[in-house]
Amino acid sequence: MYSGLLIILIPLIVGYLLPKNAALITMVNKVLSWMVYIILFFMGISLAFLDNLVHNLLSIVQYCLVSAACILLCNLLALRLLENRRPWQHNHRLEVLPSRLQMALESLKLCGVVVLGFVTGLSHWGPLSYASTASEYALLFLLFLVGVQLRGSGMTLKQIVLNRRGMIVAFMVFMSALVGGVIAALMLNLPLRTGLAMASGFGWYSLSGIMMSGAFGPVIGSAAFFNDLLRELMAIMFIPALISRHRSTALGLCGATSMDFTLPVLQRSGGMEIVPAAIVHGFILSLLAPVLIAFFAA
Repeated sequence: MYSGLLIILIPLIVGYLLPKNAALITMVNKVLSWMVYIILFFMGISLAFLDNLVHNLLSIVQYCLVSAACILLCNLLALRLLENRRPWQHNHRLEVLPSRLQMALESLKLCGVVVLGFVTGLSHWGPLSYASTASEYALLFLLFLVGVQLRGSGMTLKQIVLNRRGMIVAFMVFMSALVGGVIAALMLNLPLRTGLAMASGFGWYSLSGIMMSGAFGPVIGSAAFFNDLLRELMAIMFIPALISRHRSTALGLCGATSMDFTLPVLQRSGGMEIVPAAIVHGFILSLLAPVLIAFFAA
């Protein structure tokens, strides 16, 4: 499991080790925006190929919505408490604040790309079955580009690897998610270990869907998949609105994906100075996710 984490970090490090080049940085900034859409499209295709999507659909929707609501609500309350006690001081300021309508349209555009991928995947055309693999390679390339951006920003490795704010936010997300998992299990009349396992994906839908299906069956596994996928989509939608005044909440909402998929969204909205905290936050939750799911599923 942890070899996958190493694979995630390697392209980031390789990109960081490249020498600074202004022309390269300019090109990377343009390509990064397109990579977000490409990965979302592949995500939608993969969703269409998910097993047991139609069978027991109502149970899947119920488990997904209740667990997601409980977990995210507990996360948001904990992160709000953190912001009240320990405000995040930062220097980043958006030059032009987008309107709420613009942010809503941007979010709808991103969700629309997922829907387009899903509709395309329903054709079950043979080559589309490789969408999951293609999205993994696209993600690695995206991480390489983020590494190049980090190098261009002038940040040191110490700033990137050790970040106290990232650790604190990860701890708050971890603890509050487990509380939310317990509440969801009680509301859904599920064993506590099932609720705790569903809460332990932290947005890593590809991992939680596979592990939960093997341990609890396809219905719970699919619900876990959609639960974590919903978290990622909500992070994409709400990061631009939260990042200025509720920085810890914007980061915590990303869960484990702040180290990879939602990292460019965080960087684009919050500036390069949020990247070290995002990497540490995502790395800690990515380490915890497989261990906790395996523990509660044992």
